[in-house]
Amino acid sequence: MLPAAKTHRFSLADVLPNCLAALSGTRGGLGLAPVSHALVVVVDGLGMSALQARRGHARTLASRLDADKPIGTVFPSTTAAALTSFATGVWPGRHGVVGYSAPGPDGDVVNHLNGWDDGTLPTQWQRMPTLFERATAAGHAAIAIGPARYRDSGFTRAVLRGAEYRAGASIADRVERAQEAMVTTASALVYLYVPELDTVSHARGGQSPEWTAALEELDAAIAPLTTGLGPRHGMLVTADHGIVDVPHDDQVIVDPALLDGVRAVAGEPRCLQLHLEPGIDADVVAEAWRAVESRRGWVATRAEAIEAGWFGPVDAEVAPRIGDVLIAARERVAYYVDPDDRGRRMIGQHGSLTAEELTIPLLRFGRWRTGA
Repeated sequence: MLPAAKTHRFSLADVLPNCLAALSGTRGGLGLAPVSHALVVVVDGLGMSALQARRGHARTLASRLDADKPIGTVFPSTTAAALTSFATGVWPGRHGVVGYSAPGPDGDVVNHLNGWDDGTLPTQWQRMPTLFERATAAGHAAIAIGPARYRDSGFTRAVLRGAEYRAGASIADRVERAQEAMVTTASALVYLYVPELDTVSHARGGQSPEWTAALEELDAAIAPLTTGLGPRHGMLVTADHGIVDVPHDDQVIVDPALLDGVRAVAGEPRCLQLHLEPGIDADVVAEAWRAVESRRGWVATRAEAIEAGWFGPVDAEVAPRIGDVLIAARERVAYYVDPDDRGRRMIGQHGSLTAEELTIPLLRFGRWRTGA
């Protein structure tokens, strides 16, 4: 039996559509009260379990933990797929960003976060209109706030179409940009991105003192933002995925025999997506993997993953981007094809279907504190 990817009533893909409904004066399924300004803070890597475990280090965020129900992210539980679902309101099977990496239009594996800057057109690969485009069409300002280095990236062009990008170097700087946006516009959809916790978790681990320090920095920075919201301002704090620490000793170097007939390996270490050579039977490859990895990972063919709803509804154009065979880690392991892969330096990882990776907070502030 394969696990479900949709683990909660609401997912990250529901957040911005509900915010847009609130800006339009109606309540969506999340019950968000009508507002003039909607602010969503997305903290990369802030899984619900990690936040609960460190709640004593995040007084502002912890003040909402017992009142606000968590939601789920999408699958794969990785930034590229999740932020695209956040921005478009649909699951990866429709928008087409089906993992950290996937074969691009020419068949070569493309890194979805930073592999588009070579002239490939990300606006064609990411197939759906964004909620920011819908917001501007409805007469609201749409503002995205993040580090300057992401301003002109291919991924930003793919997922933040319709938003004005404003940069801030530190979390505090970005909070200040958000405060400015809330008071200088008549109505606005504002997105504030915080990558620092994810960066620390990859380098040091989600259980590290450095990660806790980054959480404390975040909490201190957004505290004045939450208390300064006006009566028609709603604010949400959520995440794109959670984190699992994988010690170096638990990294799995894939037996080359399991790669017979594999044309390309995409995805991420906690969710490999194998693209096979023409004529290779996916069921045969999947059975070979199950014989070795069924205890540590869920193994599914593309057809099985689609039937299980892992990617949500899957459009015909998107289906070939999904691996012919997928291996999603169920234990604290990560799979590597190359023993010299620089990614083996990472400790905190994500991409699979465990509760730690899929369950994320949705904390409500301002007008939305009583909007559930």
